[in-house]
Amino acid sequence: MKKAKEIVILHKNTGIMNQSKLGLDFSKIKAAKASAAEIASEVQKFVNDFTTVAVERTLCRLIGIDGVDKNDVPLPNVVINQLFENGVLNQGVLFYLGNAILETNNTPQQIAEKISKSELNITKLKINSSASIQSEINPYILQSIDRIKTNVNKRKEYLTTLGEGSKPYIYVIVATGNIYEDVIQAQAAARQGADIIAVIRTTGQSLLDYVPFGATTEGFGGTFATQENFKIMRSALDEIGEEVGRYIRLCNYCSGLCMPEIAAMGALERLDVMLNDALYGILFRDINPQRTIIDQYFSRVINGFAGVIINTGEDNYLTTADAFDQAHTVLASDIINEQLALLAGMSEEQMGLGHAFEMAPDLENGFLFELAQAQMTREIFPKAPLKYMPPTKFMTGNIFRGQIQDTLFNEISIWTGQGIQLLGMITEAIHTPFMSDRYLAIENAKYIFNNMKNIGNEVEFKKDGIIQLRAQKVLDDACNLIKDIEKEGLFDALEKGIFADIKRSKTGGKGLAGVVKKSDKYFNPFINLMKGENK
Repeated sequence: MKKAKEIVILHKNTGIMNQSKLGLDFSKIKAAKASAAEIASEVQKFVNDFTTVAVERTLCRLIGIDGVDKNDVPLPNVVINQLFENGVLNQGVLFYLGNAILETNNTPQQIAEKISKSELNITKLKINSSASIQSEINPYILQSIDRIKTNVNKRKEYLTTLGEGSKPYIYVIVATGNIYEDVIQAQAAARQGADIIAVIRTTGQSLLDYVPFGATTEGFGGTFATQENFKIMRSALDEIGEEVGRYIRLCNYCSGLCMPEIAAMGALERLDVMLNDALYGILFRDINPQRTIIDQYFSRVINGFAGVIINTGEDNYLTTADAFDQAHTVLASDIINEQLALLAGMSEEQMGLGHAFEMAPDLENGFLFELAQAQMTREIFPKAPLKYMPPTKFMTGNIFRGQIQDTLFNEISIWTGQGIQLLGMITEAIHTPFMSDRYLAIENAKYIFNNMKNIGNEVEFKKDGIIQLRAQKVLDDACNLIKDIEKEGLFDALEKGIFADIKRSKTGGKGLAGVVKKSDKYFNPFINLMKGENK
């Protein structure tokens, strides 16, 4: 069946359509994005001066350090702890590892193992010149870059030979706690029609300041994110992808205290989608804003280079704030998040910016308001594979009403051209979904997506009607909010509870002790290499 041709004209370098079904004023959008760019730039000035224990552990992983010591402490943590305890982490782990390679003629992995056995203190070795240190570490850096490039090319090869599902991508979760059981459920979901499998992370892992090691079979509400688990699931999805004849994307979570480490593990094991948002961690996990904003930057540099689509967490704002009254905060955050991602070298096509279908079911004309906001988000971010989140806040366990709520959600998604559709489950608020629940959700989405395929090309909205006026109001409120944030800065805005009605102090939360100011000897070549390669 031939597809209807869709004509979209973009303003040069703005990523904004010049025609709007909603009557949006694109000069306002352009101004809001310019203000958001100023906000992001101020944040980036801060980020450039600091590193964190997680960033430095990430560098260990990228140059080949893996495994655990006799107490099951990950070796990247062992190495960084030695630098931290000796007060020299500000010079960076690559400086000390490069110097240790010169002095011991060992590999980074061998050096880490000796540190773990208390046989070596790399902070006490004779220091060589910076040029010789950088030269010594460089082959390990390039080896890592090449491995990630190979994964990017492998994904492209699969997409060329197998193809993929059409958008919206059907995104479902597995969350058994046992990676081997997750594999069974993931392959079943792929056979049923899923395009993205998200392995939900076990409760509380975002607050661990280390990444567990190896395959895991116990978790609560999800499965531990480990590199071995990534490898197991990636292999399983490649196998099922070849069976069903389309590439199946793998998603996990690189939010939390180990954000860049998990991004690196995903890049090394060819994950395709990552939940990757500092604001989510700040607001909903009480992670220190300074720590996680720094971590987010390097994680996004890695994700950008690895061709990973990131999902941001703005949809979660509406779990604590009212979806009608606070819709503009979601849009404002999306606009700021876009600019932060651009600074990390990500393309717009990798930004799965989050929004959600979360208005109270008894709200009169709620469907029209939801439709307005989804169309507005699509028009403001025309290149982004937007992540549209299902109704969860008002799911009650009544599976019959739940089926209707999910159907309305699916209708808006196909109508407005969303990119990633996290399917709602009729048993939300009852239990973790069974394979049968997932089957019904996929069947619902496929029916709606096919039956209403081109409704977005056929239907126009009444001028100055409910839908247009709602979108225009949300945009105006978001523009005003972004202007306010530009005046006071993102950190101060977070302290005032701008997003999700939750206040977070710049010096509060978890992880601040792991932030250090860089010295003049600090270097991290991965950033320039990855951002340069991504352009």
